[in-house]
Amino acid sequence: MQADKTTLSDLSIFHAEEEQSVFHHIDFARTIGGRDMLRHLLGSPLSNLAEIRGTQQVLQLIISVHAQWPEQISNGTVMVVGRFYETAVSDIPSNPNAFSALMYKLMNGADYSAIRYSVTHCIDFVQGLQSTARLLYQPDAPPILEQHITRIARLLEHPVIRAMLQEIPKQPLAPHKVLEYGRFLRLHYKQQLYELLDIYYLMDAWYGMATACKTHQLQFPEFVEQEQPLLKASELYHPLLQTPVAYSVGLTPEKNFLFLTGANMGGKSTFIKAVGVAVYLAHAGMGVPAQSMQLTMFHGLLSNIQMADNIIKGESYFYNEVQRIRKTIEKINDGKKWLILIDELFKGTNVQDAMKCSTAVIEGLRKMKNALFILSTHLYEIGESLQQYPNIQFRYFETSIHNEQLVFSYQLKEGVSNDRLGYLILKKEGIVEMLERL
Repeated sequence: MQADKTTLSDLSIFHAEEEQSVFHHIDFARTIGGRDMLRHLLGSPLSNLAEIRGTQQVLQLIISVHAQWPEQISNGTVMVVGRFYETAVSDIPSNPNAFSALMYKLMNGADYSAIRYSVTHCIDFVQGLQSTARLLYQPDAPPILEQHITRIARLLEHPVIRAMLQEIPKQPLAPHKVLEYGRFLRLHYKQQLYELLDIYYLMDAWYGMATACKTHQLQFPEFVEQEQPLLKASELYHPLLQTPVAYSVGLTPEKNFLFLTGANMGGKSTFIKAVGVAVYLAHAGMGVPAQSMQLTMFHGLLSNIQMADNIIKGESYFYNEVQRIRKTIEKINDGKKWLILIDELFKGTNVQDAMKCSTAVIEGLRKMKNALFILSTHLYEIGESLQQYPNIQFRYFETSIHNEQLVFSYQLKEGVSNDRLGYLILKKEGIVEMLERL
């Protein structure tokens, strides 16, 4: 699924302040390499339904055996293994015996210690990887997992590696064994060991994704195969909120455009982002923050939420909004399935102009049956003229006033908002009083 940098930023998939990102929320990888792989997987949403379902199956399998996940491999272990080949040591004798090993240890004490330390961690690594592969082996495993398990088995077949697999964990090795294993690993197994590390990083990334699903109780969505796009979710919420409010949403070929209104701070942007994040995670093969979710696979996801001026280029806010809409139309005019999220369209121009522009855009976009749209606006007035179109559904976030205080229910209701609360907010914040005293 396509998702450009603007969309990734709008949805906070990644963020300069990492704790505010979706990535940080799901990062339960145990190693730095696994974390880097997880970042890669999250940044590359899948475009093949078989791969999505295969990833879902892998994560569900890991969840089912989560309590038995091997503990031998730590971040320290893979770091030592990876750096073994960067460490310069004196030449290791071939076919070492007790005497030659003792002499090497006496003559090259520091080198011997480095080799022993690295070999010990390599043994932990291959034993832990073998245990992981055995834990995940299933006769009907998805191809994406089966190929890696098969590859692990082949790479561990060498007689020296098999001898390492038989070593008793934490049991001190005889010096000649240390040198035998060290020489083999350095001279004959470098490429294979790096390949095993890469496979483990992928499995660690999957473990992180599965742990996130288990920890945050994310539910795996059901993908529907049909020509026109579909998105239905119940009890959907934004995963980055500590106390989120859940919503239900349904976009179908017959009702493919959601016109969203409500007061500022009422929940519009959060709702739009919640939908986008859920669809994005679904295309990464992950569970989603919802009680249940059905959707088709989308070719792409585009958002228009956080536009900005470009002072260096001399581009105004409104100009950037127009260009984003233009690029959106150009992209989704390919007949493929798209999800388009637009928050507060045309904030960068005067009200009359914004109403005319917004109406023109909505009336054009709503004709496109290959895409689903969620569009929020503060221009409630244009809702009436859009009632004539049967494929547009209208929802709003209700805001009430109690003792001159704003009360946000964050509940999504049917219809168009008629809230006019700007002056009340100005008064509540003391701005009116300050102005009167000038």
